[in-house]
Amino acid sequence: MVQIYTDGSAKGNPGNGGYGIVMRFNGLVKEFSQGYRMTTNNRMELLAIIVALEKMKTTQYPIHIYSDSKYVIDSITKEWVFGWEKKNFKGKKNSDLWKRYLTLHPKFDLHFYWVKGHAGHLENERCDALAVAAADGNDHLIDAVFEATK
Repeated sequence: MVQIYTDGSAKGNPGNGGYGIVMRFNGLVKEFSQGYRMTTNNRMELLAIIVALEKMKTTQYPIHIYSDSKYVIDSITKEWVFGWEKKNFKGKKNSDLWKRYLTLHPKFDLHFYWVKGHAGHLENERCDALAVAAADGNDHLIDAVFEATK
């Protein structure tokens, strides 16, 4: 099994943002983060999961994803996103990222778990630190879809 822990951050909402990812498999740990100059917390929460799945080199193992984002976890586990897709995401925010997620979803055996943020969960705290550092950093990418709507 692969364990993926994710978190997103935004300084202001919108504002500078970032995501943090910790991936565990077979005793190996990899960490990833990236900052964006103008985005939202929800976009970073969702983008963290997307990027983590895009970094997967195999579909052979079940993937357990842990996030403190009720927005993302509930949208997937309660299957709201599939209803949004049927309605072409009419009136829904972040449709560009949800569409990107939906191209990845069928490739993997995914299991999602909500964890309480800022509650001492070791990997969640690490992801939060990575996301905040990325948001605070100077190496920001442009969230072009979000900025085009503002």
